[in-house]
Amino acid sequence: MGFRKDFLWGGATAANQVEGGVFEGGRGLANVDLMPYGSERYSVGTGMKHSSRIEEGVLYPSHTAVDFYHHYKEDIGLFAQMGFRCFRMSIAWTRIFPKGDETEPNEEGLKFYEDVFLECRKYGIEPLVTICHFDCPMHLVETIGGWRSRKMIDHYVRLSRVLFERYKGLVRYWLTFNEINMILHFPFVAAGLKFEEGENRYQAMITAAHHELIASAIVTKLAHKIDPENMVGCMVAAGSYYPETCHPNDYWKALCDNRETYMFIDVQSRGYYPPYALKWIEGKNAVIPFKDGDEDILKQNTVDFISFSYYSSRVSSAEPDKGKQTESNIFASVVNPYLESSEWGWQIDPLGFRITINELYDRYQKPLFVVENGLGAKDVIEEDGSINDEYRIDYLRRHIQAMKDAVDLDGVDLLGYTTWGCIDLISNGTGEMEKRYGFIYVDRDNLGNGTMKRMKKKSADWYRQVIESNGEKL
Repeated sequence: MGFRKDFLWGGATAANQVEGGVFEGGRGLANVDLMPYGSERYSVGTGMKHSSRIEEGVLYPSHTAVDFYHHYKEDIGLFAQMGFRCFRMSIAWTRIFPKGDETEPNEEGLKFYEDVFLECRKYGIEPLVTICHFDCPMHLVETIGGWRSRKMIDHYVRLSRVLFERYKGLVRYWLTFNEINMILHFPFVAAGLKFEEGENRYQAMITAAHHELIASAIVTKLAHKIDPENMVGCMVAAGSYYPETCHPNDYWKALCDNRETYMFIDVQSRGYYPPYALKWIEGKNAVIPFKDGDEDILKQNTVDFISFSYYSSRVSSAEPDKGKQTESNIFASVVNPYLESSEWGWQIDPLGFRITINELYDRYQKPLFVVENGLGAKDVIEEDGSINDEYRIDYLRRHIQAMKDAVDLDGVDLLGYTTWGCIDLISNGTGEMEKRYGFIYVDRDNLGNGTMKRMKKKSADWYRQVIESNGEKL
């Protein structure tokens, strides 16, 4: 059977990890611009260390990133050489509305993305656009508290309306929020949240999540009204949890951990908060800030498809302190002794990919779209200039085969597959450049040094053959 003939093969990026040009084109300051390189990145990202301005002597990797802002034609041309059918990218909110609360958009920012989309169309590449990929204008963080405030809904809807109207006919596929469940793990990055000593952090996160869920539903309706051809998806950071043992307590912990991952997607796909989510929120001494009409908005405006990221599976234990933890700082879990790990401690599990795909499809019965999957690794340039990233080819080959099995053997409806970091980019979790994901090497190091020269890796030609054969030649 194989993948559908119009399967959308490609790669994925985020504006704050590739774009750079932070102080160009009228762009304003965003939360992601204040994520430093180094030991304090995690505490800033979780909202525990407050950051409101750019500090002297601190390195902010996103400010230059890999300079897609000036290299987009070259980069999209390289994607075209690989045969990309799809390019997932995001909009930098503050490039369109620098402060976030203006009534009129920044034309220079709108023109930049229009040029990017036109460049994609020139090569027959379908843009898949994330409206909010960890972007929140700092002016809105400072004045209203980011997504704590219900006022954010109107600002987000205004942004989305401008995008839908300006890019009608250029963009068909939209994602409302990237990895919405990251609100519970990286809340300053995901929702512009900063926390005060002693406050109920869960209340703030649930409030922000509800506001994003309402905004997502309103915008889904708006997208369909402005252009009936639009397809709108939600997005979750996925990766199934396994119980550490067959002890019922471990199995129950795994079930609860999986629910915590999926509960916001339950709302976006099914149109209501499931009973277990209501009880979970109640157990955190939090309440959902419902307003009149919210339940109808959610119920009547569910998404068209489910998109997700997958890098590794995870392990749940009722007694996690007894077992060794993985090195991943955002989604740490008990180490699975049956799996190998990447250089950054992410456990490699292709069958877990198939399991995750099936669990999502069983749960929602809507088309799926894999919008992030890849291997972060250190790449070496050989004396002849080649970059022989066989380890990346091996990782992707095994995961694409698992994805193929989910389609062929399990009957999953899959729209497409965009690998994470099709061009090397800044790591969201660590701010590193050395943690490379791309098919294209960018000459830049962790401290921002380098020429920004682009070089294709061995994996680029391999992926081109995968796309040409529609996944038959791995």
